[in-house]
Parts: sequence; structure tokens; C-alpha cells
Amino acid sequence: MKPPPLKNDCFAMPPGVDWTPVDVALERLRSGLHAVTEVETLPVADAGGRVLAEPVTALRSNPPKANSAVDGFGFAHASLPPGDIAELPLAEGRAAAGVPFDGTVPEGHALRILTGAQIPPGVDTVVLEEDVTLDSGRIAFRGGLKAGANARAAGEDVEAGQEALPAGRKLQAQDLALISAVGVATVAARQRLRVAVLSTGDEVVAAGGPATDAQIYDANRPMLLEMAHRLGHHPVDLGHVKDDPGLVRAALSRGAAKADVILTSGGASAGDEDHISAVLSATGKLQTWRVAVKPGRPIAMALWDGVPVFGLPGNPVAAFVCTLVFACPALAVLAGADWVEPQGFDLPAAFSKNKKPGRREYLRARIRDGKAEVFKSEGSGRISGVSWAEGLVELGDEARDVAAGDQVRFVPFASFGL
Repeated sequence: MKPPPLKNDCFAMPPGVDWTPVDVALERLRSGLHAVTEVETLPVADAGGRVLAEPVTALRSNPPKANSAVDGFGFAHASLPPGDIAELPLAEGRAAAGVPFDGTVPEGHALRILTGAQIPPGVDTVVLEEDVTLDSGRIAFRGGLKAGANARAAGEDVEAGQEALPAGRKLQAQDLALISAVGVATVAARQRLRVAVLSTGDEVVAAGGPATDAQIYDANRPMLLEMAHRLGHHPVDLGHVKDDPGLVRAALSRGAAKADVILTSGGASAGDEDHISAVLSATGKLQTWRVAVKPGRPIAMALWDGVPVFGLPGNPVAAFVCTLVFACPALAVLAGADWVEPQGFDLPAAFSKNKKPGRREYLRARIRDGKAEVFKSEGSGRISGVSWAEGLVELGDEARDVAAGDQVRFVPFASFGL
């Protein structure tokens, strides 16, 4: 299956929008994007990290037959004698996993049964062996055991014909166990989203090489490539180009030929040397989002040869945060997965802050002693802060005075898929 191309207006904001609230930007992404990856059939063992293109339907029930949850003795609950202590004779034989009992357990008798063994006719309840006294072919145990105790019903996990997993699910290790348990050997999965990463700027040079005092090492490209990898996508390194429109155009064209989406860093604003914006504007398909977010603000959105381009800020901290907040859920949709709604937790603050109204703020944070502490500086040039952090404290658009002990929303990096 080949998905349809994105519409040229997929990034367009409603008329009259100046500073775009974060929630409006996220909703626009959610409504304007769809899967762009093609579908292939894979063995289950090779499908980890892939996105299901079609639901998985159980070919058989799990468990296929009723079975014992413990090592013990099985019997018909209705046959128990009255009184505080039940005593039953043992039937000949036993039931073990993979070796079922051949026959029916006589009424008023018990059968030795092991964990995972199919429950034979004449049995509906199992007593744990540690609760039983065994002597001379008879067992005794105290009353009070409920009917059906320690017995797993056939199909109690998943029934044959039932949907085991929905389309759009990114397959995890435990999903492969479930798929295999219901008898499915292959799945229709989407190919990995190819995410190209391009760094721009005359001031940017490769890490480890010679650099003047006016130059900086390329921090964004290795960060963004690894983020794409950690999100389960296929990273494509487009390298670095200087602030030259011709070089930028050539790099974007290379990316469009090799990838499903392009992430650029730097040059996304409206300055004289912001060539990403200038080149994308020349195509007539650029939307520059002035998002009311800190750190961040200008984010360029466009299509280049039909391939979506996310023009991220050049500041590494802003690029990191904007990738988490905006690019991560967008990439998930482009890959065919469900929109990722990051899970946050309310925790007491281990800091104080006076926040002004008008912007959503994301503070580099981590949890210590059950409280959310934030990095000592909010400076967007402090890359060490994102390395120090384990997540973000999200402060809403409104003004707020945060005092130590107040509840704040902490969103771990793992909630974004990292």
C-alpha cells in the first residue's frame, strides 16, 4: 500500500493567528498529517519497533483450553463434602503441561494437576499443593475455596477471532509475545520512517575538527540523529551545509530523495542569513510558525518535493525541546503510529519561579526524593542542562507563581518515546 501525498496546506495555520499557542500548533499537526510509509509483511520475530498497518486478529484463543494456574489437585467444586475440612480420594494418573489427562475425573475425586496443564472433564477448581495434606491416596484441605479457583478459563486472555492489537500500534517486546501466543506468525507492518537530519550555518563545523573562536561545533546533528534512532525511525545523515541557498536547496533535494521527512536545524527564522526559511519560501509552501513556547518560538514547516520539512531552531536546547514537543508526535503519525500524548505526573516542586503569561514554558528537570527539581539556569545555551535532565516541567500559558512544594507537571523523556 502506498499512502497518498500530504496536502500542500497541511501546515497552514488558521487566518489571523500570530503567536500560536502550543495546543493549537499540536492540534494542527495532528489534523494535517497522515502516514507516509509503505506496508510490508514481516515475520513476528522481525517486527519489533515497527508500526502495525493492520489489526492483528487472534487465530486461536489464549489459552486455547482451560488450564491450571498452579501445581495442585483438581476436582469438581460441587462434589466437595460439607464441613470445614474437605477430604477427597485421588484418581489414578495426573495432568501435566503438554500431557493432558486421558479421561474424566470421577465425581468426588481429585486429580494431581501441574501448572499449565489442561483441565480435564470433571474438574473446575484447583487447590494449591501447599494447602493440601496427602496421605494414603487421599488429600485433605480446609474449606472456603471458591469455585473456579486457580483455574484459567479458555480464551480468558484473548479469544479466537478477537482483535489482539490495533493498527497504529508500535510493537514492543511484550506485543510480540501476545501475537505469537494467538497463533499469528506474520504481520502487516509499516516500513520504518526515514528521518533525514541536516545542519546549516557558516558558524557550524564538525565536532573534533579545527574551529575558530567565531565557530561552534555541530551539536544538533548527532543529537537529532540519535533521537530519530531512539524513536524507532531510520536516521539519514545529510551532513552540514553552509549558509548558501544553492547548497541548502541541493541538500533538501537529496533528503527528499532519500527520506520520508527532513529535520533541519538553524536558519528557520526570518533573518538575513536564515536560508532554510528563504529557500523554503521560494517554493511557496513555507509556513513559519511563531509558537508561543520557551525555549523555541520560530519553527519552519514546509513540503519539499512532497516531503515534509521541520525547520527547528539552531539553538540545541530549543531544537531538543521543539523536537520532543512537536516533532516526536508528528513523526509518529507520519510513521503510521497513533499520536503520542506524553504522560505527565503531578509532583511537588523543589524550586520557585515567577512565570509571566503568554507562553508555554518547558524547564529542564529531574526527580529527586519525590520532587521535581529544575536545572540551575534557564539559559537556552546551556546544553549541559538537557544532559542533566530526565524530563521537562511544563508550565502552562498563563502567569504563575510557583513556590517550593506546589504541584507541577513533570513529563519524563520516556513519555515522548525516548
